[in-house]
Amino acid sequence: MAGTGKSRLVDGDGSVGVQIRQTPRLPDFLQSVNLKYVKLGYHYLISNLLTLCLFPLAVVISVQASQTNPEDLRTLFLHLQYNLVIVITCSTILVFGLTVYVMTRPRPIYLVDFSCYLPPDHLKAPFTRFMDHSRLTGDFEDSALEFQRKILERSGLGDETYVPEGMHHVPPRISMAAAREEAEQVMFGALDSLFVNTNVNPKDIGILVVNCSLFNPTPSLSAMIVNKYKLRGNIRSYNLGGMGCSAGVIAVDLAKDMLLVHRKTYAVVVSTENITQNWYFGNNKAMLIPNCLFRVGGSAVLLSNKSSDKRRSKYMLSHVVRTHRGADDKAFRCVYQEQDDTGRTGVSLSKDLMAIAGETLKINITTLGPLVLPISEQILFFTTLVVKKLFNGKVKPYIPDFKLAFEHFCIHAGGRAVIDELEKNLQLSPVHVEASRMTLHRFGNTSSSSIWYELAYIEAKGRMRRGNRVWQIAFGSGFKCNSAVWEALRNVKPSKNSPWEDCIDKYPVTLSY
Repeated sequence: MAGTGKSRLVDGDGSVGVQIRQTPRLPDFLQSVNLKYVKLGYHYLISNLLTLCLFPLAVVISVQASQTNPEDLRTLFLHLQYNLVIVITCSTILVFGLTVYVMTRPRPIYLVDFSCYLPPDHLKAPFTRFMDHSRLTGDFEDSALEFQRKILERSGLGDETYVPEGMHHVPPRISMAAAREEAEQVMFGALDSLFVNTNVNPKDIGILVVNCSLFNPTPSLSAMIVNKYKLRGNIRSYNLGGMGCSAGVIAVDLAKDMLLVHRKTYAVVVSTENITQNWYFGNNKAMLIPNCLFRVGGSAVLLSNKSSDKRRSKYMLSHVVRTHRGADDKAFRCVYQEQDDTGRTGVSLSKDLMAIAGETLKINITTLGPLVLPISEQILFFTTLVVKKLFNGKVKPYIPDFKLAFEHFCIHAGGRAVIDELEKNLQLSPVHVEASRMTLHRFGNTSSSSIWYELAYIEAKGRMRRGNRVWQIAFGSGFKCNSAVWEALRNVKPSKNSPWEDCIDKYPVTLSY
């Protein structure tokens, strides 16, 4: 809308009139473009402020040095020669400081490669087959079937997601043997591909971390892997259970801590979930949603602390930030495994889930922001925070532009609502959430392994360049929000047997909800 201004006009008969004139104003889209370039200019100014300040000093020093003659250098040498104690003291302090820095700095953790399990085609579960099997079990009321149909239509899942072998039978096979079979297919499938791609002997693995929330048999899943690949007897193995969809980042963090202690070794992180014994056969709508979203999937990641592996590694781990809100009762119960009124077990999702996830994300990025954001964004965020605290509590909090810190985002594909919420709150563009949406469409919610399917998507699209930074964000029961930040060490190409190998040319697809 144009601005207005007033001017006085005097007619020939002496009467005074008022003329309203329009002040031209730029269209809204031009204003947004101008604001964008102003912010970009501010960002570059602050980011290069130190360089701009040091440049005149460097010029002055260069000019002064160019005017120095041999006699001045001789005088300086004689001065130092007669102050030998000072020279030795300064040298000792310098050497000691460098030694402490080298000894105490964290050793880099490299991601050599990773693989994601691609189930066989006969395990695909199109919507029609899913609904037919649900109806044939005889466990669901008509209202529950209709609810599942509506959830599926709006879920963002496509027709090529997978459910385990046992769920393709009528009645479903939900035995312990069927659950073990699912776990073995997923874990061994991902590990076989990883060992082939990296050419690593399984006996060289020193650390093994496996995470699976809902299926924890005896012997453990990690023991199943040790038995299958005949891993060495002194391997340090861990099995994480009940930690939800964010457990993949937790497993990476545990492996990182172990690699910082144990030198020159490999760590393997296996992330999966088991559906066979955790399908809900009741009519509680809050517990039916996981049936519609969760699908078969798993990943295996090879980490190394060997400096010799840097050249062949894909990424280097920069940061891991973990947030746990289990002390809050509402957050603790928002994703909760329990029995319904008829005694059937399932996972209940609270109506407050998205609000709790948003609050947990804010806490997580408050810690992560200072580690990754450029100083220009930190200044804006801190200034807004001070103004809000001191002057006006109604001031809208400034949301940092994380697009200045990361080139790629791997948001846990927990569901369409999760991706929508993060896209809105972090002010991301459609291309930033493309990997998450396409992973949800092609594979569904594969729990803690979904962030690896997303990273594989980015690689398959040829978008990962040397120096690019990736932010993996995962949410899980408890309630937890965990972040992992990786930096690409080279232009990354997709590994052999990528889960997107046979379909990447079809994506991205247009989604209609």
